[in-house]
Amino acid sequence: MRFRPLILAFALVAALVTVVPTNSGPAQAAAADRWGFALVDNPTVPTWTVLNTTRQWGSWKPGFPGLWALGGKIAAGRFQVRFPQVGTSVPGIVHVTPVNRTGHYCEVVNSGPAGTDQLVVVQCHAPGGTPSDTAFTILWTLSSGIVPVSQGTHAYVRSTAAGGIVQAYNSTGGGVGVLPGPPGQYQVTLAGVGGTAGPAGNLQVTAISTAGAPRRCKFANWGPSGLDIVAIVTCFNQAGVLTATEFNLSYHRERSVIGSFAPPKFFGYFSPFGGQTNFNYPIGFGVNTLSGGPVWQLVYPQLAVTETHAQVVAQGTGPEYCHLTWPWTYVGLDANVSIICFNNAGTVVPYRFLSTFTSKD
Repeated sequence: MRFRPLILAFALVAALVTVVPTNSGPAQAAAADRWGFALVDNPTVPTWTVLNTTRQWGSWKPGFPGLWALGGKIAAGRFQVRFPQVGTSVPGIVHVTPVNRTGHYCEVVNSGPAGTDQLVVVQCHAPGGTPSDTAFTILWTLSSGIVPVSQGTHAYVRSTAAGGIVQAYNSTGGGVGVLPGPPGQYQVTLAGVGGTAGPAGNLQVTAISTAGAPRRCKFANWGPSGLDIVAIVTCFNQAGVLTATEFNLSYHRERSVIGSFAPPKFFGYFSPFGGQTNFNYPIGFGVNTLSGGPVWQLVYPQLAVTETHAQVVAQGTGPEYCHLTWPWTYVGLDANVSIICFNNAGTVVPYRFLSTFTSKD
């Protein structure tokens, strides 16, 4: 059965949807103009420490091969990341995935330029909401231009807590809409980015709190409506209560989570929908394999090509959340990603999730 948008769950009319037509430009294989990713595997290092060089890369590298992403702790649970030579006043989007077995979670505090660099501040919390350090992965990306759908699709939006659009991008040139519902619930529509054979592609979402308040977001549901992708985003506070929250959401189909293609030519994504939500380039559909539970082991065949990056988000109703158990490993040519999920109290539970993985190449 095809997904049906849950508009009836929202006490609003369609006329209230904020729709932003995205910018156009020449067709191109690569959509991401500027980007960077990193793994913060030690969240207590001082500023500015070089972050793990086997798990970071960015669009600055061709012009500045000797520069690396830097970071450092600036307060309890708060860490700042600097991506060099990609600074811009255009916000772009940030995704963050915690890496731990303790149930700590993270949100973005802010992101912006510092001279020629891009700075991102991340705040993390222990279950219950106390600021506390944890490892995490981070991706910042900014895209423009129209890409033929035959080369895959990519779209994103930064939404305010009230459902207003701060910035949006759609590689098809179509619109992006956000429909706020009851507190902490949003319907996001990405026009024309979906596939033709049911659910396809991958979504990620990350909470934003400029005050550093404990927040996390996930997907209650998502899927196709014609060629559009419709997602129900839900956001929670430390008590597991639905709470109006700013967020970054992105979608990619047959492209990497960065938004580009060729490069990267080694990437994949996975969700429990199966079908075209289980994709691996260059191999194809249905080859990424999941085992275990409640600590899941996800294998991306032939994607152990350094340098690499992973993001995870939970899918389902309720305040449960998911992230990386520990940094991913390589076994031969395969990348092994371990995923763990928690209830609001920080107890490990089996749960659905969306995972995405990419190399720089």
